Amino acid sequence: MTQNARVTVHAAHDLGVMNRLWASLGYDEINWTYTPQGRRTLETIGAFAETPYHVRPHNIFTSGTGLGLPHWGSGNVYHEHPDGTTYYDFTIADLTYDAIVNAGHHPLVELGFTPLALVPDHAKTDYPFEGSPSLYSEYEAGWWSYPPKDFHKFAGLVASLVEHALERYGEDEVQHWLWELWNEPDISYWRGTPEQYHDLYELTVNAIRDVYPDAKVGGPAVTGGGDDFLRGFLQACADRDLPVDFVSFHTKGAHFTPWRTYGPIGAPAPVPQSPSTAKMLREIDTALTVIDEFPRYAGKPVIVDECDASVPAHWGIYDNANFAYRNTEYYPVFQAQLMKKILELNERHTAQVAEATTWSFSMEGERYFEGTRSFVTASGIEKPLMNAYRAFAQLGDRRLATAGAGLPEGIDALASRDASKIAVLVWRHTDDQYAADTATVRVELQLEGLEAGRWTVEQFRIDRDHSNSHTVWQGLGAPQDPTPEQLVAITARQGLERLCDDTPIAVDSGYCLPLDLPLPSLSLVVLTKLG
Repeated sequence: MTQNARVTVHAAHDLGVMNRLWASLGYDEINWTYTPQGRRTLETIGAFAETPYHVRPHNIFTSGTGLGLPHWGSGNVYHEHPDGTTYYDFTIADLTYDAIVNAGHHPLVELGFTPLALVPDHAKTDYPFEGSPSLYSEYEAGWWSYPPKDFHKFAGLVASLVEHALERYGEDEVQHWLWELWNEPDISYWRGTPEQYHDLYELTVNAIRDVYPDAKVGGPAVTGGGDDFLRGFLQACADRDLPVDFVSFHTKGAHFTPWRTYGPIGAPAPVPQSPSTAKMLREIDTALTVIDEFPRYAGKPVIVDECDASVPAHWGIYDNANFAYRNTEYYPVFQAQLMKKILELNERHTAQVAEATTWSFSMEGERYFEGTRSFVTASGIEKPLMNAYRAFAQLGDRRLATAGAGLPEGIDALASRDASKIAVLVWRHTDDQYAADTATVRVELQLEGLEAGRWTVEQFRIDRDHSNSHTVWQGLGAPQDPTPEQLVAITARQGLERLCDDTPIAVDSGYCLPLDLPLPSLSLVVLTKLG
């Protein structure tokens, strides 16, 4: 039996600027930025993005060969001559930032980690490691996470990168870049003290500002549990009169237990688990509350520069079947729900989330629909997640008020307008990827306060049967070596699909559109004024 609900959009009730906080992505594997698939992924997003994305890869200062591996990479910038004098190699940095900038985006430069030549001697005796051909060396396994043995050489490295970026890209581009020290220094990414991090931050921001006084600097990119570290960082910056142009932290929606099941291929998860928007919102709320304690910094943009449904990014359905949601229509609907709720959370705080970064990109060498946290799978096939961001891009510059009546849990909407267009996202979601409902929910989308005249109505849909390459692939027998014909069939359905033909309408003051929403699903409705 069909359930009924109503969502009302008040076209004349302007809530202010639509904060496009989804326009940001990041990933561990910096060397996959400039692979053919990596470039194409950035270019695909750049082609539909309504605003440039900030792109945040790890490992620009990590030493290595430049071979990308899951959860690892190397910018390999820093080197020393035998006499200890320094020199720099920007080959990989140029490949990385060229790919980002040429696709129309801007880097968020995460300044980490410790180059091999700056690993302190005590790390080589303190860090427990037993070598094995199946493991990284001591450096990849953990030496990189120790504070550099010479903070001034590290600051010199930072200054040289900033100077090189200005020379290569020019101030008109670099003015949009963000510079952030390290990643998650409240856990094992930083095997030092908070005070050491504060000292390195001071030297780092001074080195950046000495080269480029207008550079935007910030941090500390702590985990969702790093509130004490965040508070200590902001207090240290206030005490030392240090600039913080943005404040960053992270949140994750799930840490499945166990992470890896080592079960038979294709076996279901031993314990069904799902990512939680509620957990993520609690962590964001707590961190914003901490930032609100510091009036000097509470007005600065907040960047949740890892804002993810579950960790880690590079594990998939063969590790734990609960990662299956990353392949399906569940994930884009989850993202819509999350972004709307973050916008509402902003209304309760002085500190405002400006960007909520999906730690999703592209994984090389995986099987088709491996279940990694990525926009694309093997052969560059776009997963349904990509279509959430296509839908977000259709939203206008001004946010409109919405209200609901008789709404079952999980029905929500986000509405917008610009000069000649009203765009509304309406979705049905629950924080349970295993929830099933054969019935749809009839949602009457009521638009009030429209200008009288002629309009065109466009409808797009993400669900099991629309905008869903994964469903098509499954219907073909889930081939791991698709034929050219099968690839054509899959990619033909990977984009954001229309639910029906465009409809011309005549409006006096309002319009009502019925939507039948399965679970989960997302509808994009666009009304364009004619004449």
